[in-house]
Amino acid sequence: MTRRVIIIITAVLLAICSPRTLSASGHGNGGEFSPKEMVMEHLADSYQWHITSIKGHDIIVPLPVIVRSSTGWHIFSSDKICHEGAVYEGLYIAREGKYKDKIVEDAGGEQKRPLDISLTKTACGAVFSLLVVMVLFLVAARAYRKRDEIDYCPKGLAGVMEWLISSILDSVIKPCVGSRWRKFAPYLLTAFFFIFITNLLGLIPIFPAGANVTGNITVTLFMAVMTLLAVNLFGNKHYYKEIFWPDVPVFLKAIPLMPLIEIIGIFTKPFALMMRLFANILAGHSIILSLCCIIFVTVHMGAAVNGSMTAVALLFMIFMNCLELLVAFLQAYVFTMLSSVFIGLAQEGH
Repeated sequence: MTRRVIIIITAVLLAICSPRTLSASGHGNGGEFSPKEMVMEHLADSYQWHITSIKGHDIIVPLPVIVRSSTGWHIFSSDKICHEGAVYEGLYIAREGKYKDKIVEDAGGEQKRPLDISLTKTACGAVFSLLVVMVLFLVAARAYRKRDEIDYCPKGLAGVMEWLISSILDSVIKPCVGSRWRKFAPYLLTAFFFIFITNLLGLIPIFPAGANVTGNITVTLFMAVMTLLAVNLFGNKHYYKEIFWPDVPVFLKAIPLMPLIEIIGIFTKPFALMMRLFANILAGHSIILSLCCIIFVTVHMGAAVNGSMTAVALLFMIFMNCLELLVAFLQAYVFTMLSSVFIGLAQEGH
């Protein structure tokens, strides 16, 4: 069984590292392979989804562009502006400057950024992850609705979902949140499964998976803001008393030193959530892609050097992919646990 898993992982890695897949990316001046460009292209957001290249032809899925410029709303396919120098309805993609790789328009000789709510690669990856999470929950719920026995023990996917949900509820949400855990369990479970499934899909290099969703700071910022709102909108009076009038000597409250520290703490906690998830996922993807680049950087160093470095790179990539499977669960678990702790602290009594 172990050999089969290793063979499958190796085959997937070879598919990722194939020259055809990387031929459309990572080329600097003169057509030479550029590891930096290849890594950044795969990590960055995009208005189109590049799948692979076959015989020099790129297979790309164009994504819908939705922007509001000075002339009104514009909805069109991204293939109209993704080509070098392409302009459509006064809009184009900036190739340099502070708006690099973003849709802009000319306004008085200067580039202006319109309101952009396009479905980019990251957004589509997030939507696909949400659909997968919804399907998992609906399939599990359907298995329960078909059974009337109270002591029914689910099997298959429903059994796995029950095990995961029960584990997170019993070991994280209930102990950390406290007696009002039912009120926050839907959000915390949704956050856990979204992060976990998204991290797993990010390791699969097959469309529509493979997007760097949780490695995008915008996504982690949104999730951190949701935890911030859950903590502060539903915090009780004792929580706010400890912020604005804590039990410390009066001179520390009159300055006010301690209230200022507590107010800063309101924002540093979700900031830590955002950065921890973003940095860990981004680092994992970067390491795997960098190891992949070793194969192509050493291609001109001779068969012996390139062959040995390819073998070493593949072994390290297999190890890193296995490690990322652990990280995919661990980061979802840590985000849920810390969110539960922050919410629980806001629900504590005197």
